[in-house]
Amino acid sequence: MTTIWLPYGQNSFSTDELRNYIVESGRDYIIQGQQKCKLSDHTKPQSFDYWLRVNFARNPDTKQAVNEVIDALVRTEEFEEGDFRCPDSGRFCKGIQIKE
Repeated sequence: MTTIWLPYGQNSFSTDELRNYIVESGRDYIIQGQQKCKLSDHTKPQSFDYWLRVNFARNPDTKQAVNEVIDALVRTEEFEEGDFRCPDSGRFCKGIQIKE
């Protein structure tokens, strides 16, 4: 388990928490889904950005799944970056996948 710090609000989450969320979704990946909007206007509720905002953000109206957070997750070697089908839009989007 590694702690990942969010750039806004000094909050953090663990890689175990993210891994459990991804597994519970029935997938082995999650799309980044970062959007510059209020949480109520977010169009990708199954995204990493939305999950971070709801569960860990001090200000849920600020995007949280910024590239620095993705990079920190990849550096743990528990996840890898790639393009995956968005469960909300059906399009391929940047995301992270659990490494086996």
